[in-house]
Amino acid sequence: QVQLVESGGGLVQSGGSLRLSCAASGSIFRINTMGWYRQAPGKQRELVAHITSGTNTNYTDSVKGRFTIAGDNAKNTVYLQMNSLKPEDTAVYSCYAYIQGYSKGWSHYWGQGTQVTVSS
Repeated sequence: QVQLVESGGGLVQSGGSLRLSCAASGSIFRINTMGWYRQAPGKQRELVAHITSGTNTNYTDSVKGRFTIAGDNAKNTVYLQMNSLKPEDTAVYSCYAYIQGYSKGWSHYWGQGTQVTVSS
């Protein structure tokens, strides 16, 4: 089995910064993609950023220039550095990963979600 454990959410004032972490553990042979989605109350879930093959990154337009995603392959961990936070960034942020296990093959996995609240 594979587990994703997130940390780093919380409450911050507008203009502040937070860093989210997501560590994958378990029967992992290879990781293709890790990233973050978010869902605000009353809104659809949206992709925030992801990193593929350890180097290729992609961001939703609203966070470009403010958020940075990075991976640590040795630790099977992905980080999301969020700067210049805005109230509209308030949401539950969930980590996801596309992982090949030793016995299960390729599957999608999700973390439990962490709340990010930005006050104005």
